[in-house]
Amino acid sequence: MPRRRTLSDEQLLAMVLALIHAEGPDAATFAAVAKASGLSGSTLVQRFTTKAAMLRAALLYAWDRLDAETARLAEAVAKTPEGAVALLVGLSKDYGDDAAAYGEGLLVLREDFRDPVLRARGAAWGKALTAAIARCFGSASAPETIARLMLSQWQGSLTWWGFGAEGRVDEYVETELRRFLAAVPVHSAKRP
Repeated sequence: MPRRRTLSDEQLLAMVLALIHAEGPDAATFAAVAKASGLSGSTLVQRFTTKAAMLRAALLYAWDRLDAETARLAEAVAKTPEGAVALLVGLSKDYGDDAAAYGEGLLVLREDFRDPVLRARGAAWGKALTAAIARCFGSASAPETIARLMLSQWQGSLTWWGFGAEGRVDEYVETELRRFLAAVPVHSAKRP
């Protein structure tokens, strides 16, 4: 009879992810996860086989959570340019207010770029997020183009905040996105 798991996969992946965020992807070894979780190294090997598989599983778990939060916010916001700002500000809140910690988080992004499965998840999220933002500009003449430009502005604002680290990240992002909206004419499509 197989032994009952003392930690669910979700609990264990959350622990691995917390370790990755605290100490970087390279720190997520079987020994470190065993120490954090109280499970034996052999139990972890049985569950994941390799360190790479454990890292991938934890990062896929993170993508699942991001997909769910993106969908929740996309459904909750008004389908207006202000709603687009609210969606992206909402997604920015998880970055925290410590530029050094944000920079360390970029190591996770490096892992997403290295692994084709994780890279595909990122691309799929980008398409879903673009579609959600485009719905907020539905009456504009090029809503998807505006959405892609706004997403680029969002990601750029996170980088610039990291260099300056002035104030809270969500406030900085909101200010930058409002500047974007003021600078980019969002005209309604002319109907014949």
